[in-house]
Amino acid sequence: MVMAAGLGKRMRPLTASRPKPLIEVAGRTLLDHVLDKLRTAGVEKVIVNVHYLPGAVEAHLAAHSNGLEFTISDERELLLETGGGLVKAAPMIDADPFLVLNSDNLWVDGPADSLKLLASQWDDRRMDALLLLVPLARAQNHRGMGDFHMDRSGRLRRRQRSRVAPFVYTGIQMMSKRLLEGAPEGPFSTNILWDKAIEAGRCFGAVHQGLWFDVGTPAAIKETEAFLQHV
Repeated sequence: MVMAAGLGKRMRPLTASRPKPLIEVAGRTLLDHVLDKLRTAGVEKVIVNVHYLPGAVEAHLAAHSNGLEFTISDERELLLETGGGLVKAAPMIDADPFLVLNSDNLWVDGPADSLKLLASQWDDRRMDALLLLVPLARAQNHRGMGDFHMDRSGRLRRRQRSRVAPFVYTGIQMMSKRLLEGAPEGPFSTNILWDKAIEAGRCFGAVHQGLWFDVGTPAAIKETEAFLQHV
């Protein structure tokens, strides 16, 4: 599932006339960067949720399918946030576990395909969620203090308030539908699902070995493009 329904407030004024997934970085839209990676990894079916300027996203997908089969999860009437969006789309997803990606991601793979890395590390007996993380020191343009700590087995725990954590969530994860059982109705954050998995000891991390860029603001676009010129 590709999450493409957000309002993109931090990317204003660029998002005044287009949704954030259609903002261009290095000559391609953010959404296309994600779809390229999905094709390369062998994904064939993609669910995309829409809310803000949904017609623009749908038209773009229709013109750039290139072998991918798209299904739209329509949130026009109510933006459901990340967790609520997953619950709404779940009946359309015919895989378990399944990939979830933010549509504003931009990354360069290292020695391994990052999506295939997640699939290879998935252990259904132990996991309900497997998050792709990047070390804070390698999170390009990121201004935060990190998100997670990871133990030797790969289990995750949250960053403590006012402390620094060594890993940043990339916006890419693999998830089991088990984690959606008993989920709240209406809009809610995926953080609620992760907290449930962390409490049960079933939330794990995999470390991204390549480059990852936090492209959340107009200024970050220029920084990212400048960096990519030397890759």
